[in-house]
Amino acid sequence: MRALVLVDLQYDFMPGGALAVAHGDETVPVAQALIKKFDTVIATQDWHPRDHASFAVNNPGTTVGQVIEVDGLPQVMWPAHCVQGTRGAELHTGIDKRRITAVFRKGIDAKTDSYSGFYDNGHKKATGLADWLNDKQLRRLWILGLATDYCVKFTVLDALQLGYEVTLVEDGCRGVDLAPGDSERAIAEMREAGAKITDGAGVR
Repeated sequence: MRALVLVDLQYDFMPGGALAVAHGDETVPVAQALIKKFDTVIATQDWHPRDHASFAVNNPGTTVGQVIEVDGLPQVMWPAHCVQGTRGAELHTGIDKRRITAVFRKGIDAKTDSYSGFYDNGHKKATGLADWLNDKQLRRLWILGLATDYCVKFTVLDALQLGYEVTLVEDGCRGVDLAPGDSERAIAEMREAGAKITDGAGVR
């Protein structure tokens, strides 16, 4: 049994959004084409409170891109993004939401970020995605979305650690690349951890 996982295809990560990923909108048609090939489609959704600790504006004296320690973990300072109830937090309308089976929200705890669709960054709390997949006996995952070097990478790595068979749909991903080459390094790390790499045309 298999599922397609769409990671954070939200307006704030698209061009013009609060935390825009270059060419992020190019992931949407890839996702939409693949949705038609899967009976089960899962979306993850960043869903931050306004006082989230990852926002530079909530940490006076910090700048976007700076790394500080929050609650014992390294934390990149981001622009305020995907705030609960705002348009920026909505899933892109280019995706047929009628075909989405389930949505798992993350980053809800103001004190801890959550890149992965499975856990917060400290692995203290689960989102419920793994339990849901196990209940449905879904063991094979095709994953794409935003951003390659953060939420996609950590979702893939956690999925592999949990024993799922994972295929990354590379042309359905785009990266932040705070440092040049971050996305390429992320893909290499996912491959080394056991993920298969394909493109949308290779998914049957």
